[in-house]
Amino acid sequence: MKRLLVIIILIIFSCKTTTENKEDAYNWHSRMVTASAYNSLEYQTDSDPNITAFGDSLQPGLKYIAVSRDLLALGLTHNTPVIIEGLEGIYLVKDKMHSRWKNRIDVYMGEDVKRAKKWGKKRVCIDYGIPTDD
Repeated sequence: MKRLLVIIILIIFSCKTTTENKEDAYNWHSRMVTASAYNSLEYQTDSDPNITAFGDSLQPGLKYIAVSRDLLALGLTHNTPVIIEGLEGIYLVKDKMHSRWKNRIDVYMGEDVKRAKKWGKKRVCIDYGIPTDD
């Protein structure tokens, strides 16, 4: 019985350490941005709507965003994790928007145009993680 208790305690502490290390891997920042939505359809993007400006492949159901190019300088670069107010989960930066846009993100919504239109355009707070220098 004592051996089982010791094993359980070791598992709990090892999980806590792992979680702390993951959290310590990023410095988190907040920013208000304008958020819209887009789909992987030719008329919204280009002749190859499933390939991003970073060269990644888009697939419906993935949690990806595009960012305006001014946000790249703030650390919102390729594969940066982003939490978006009003949406669940962590999104990854996988695409860049046209240079005409400023302080803006575009949430990828697969081919669901109805969902993208329902999202519309709104001001939201995002939290994004910049990797720490270890």
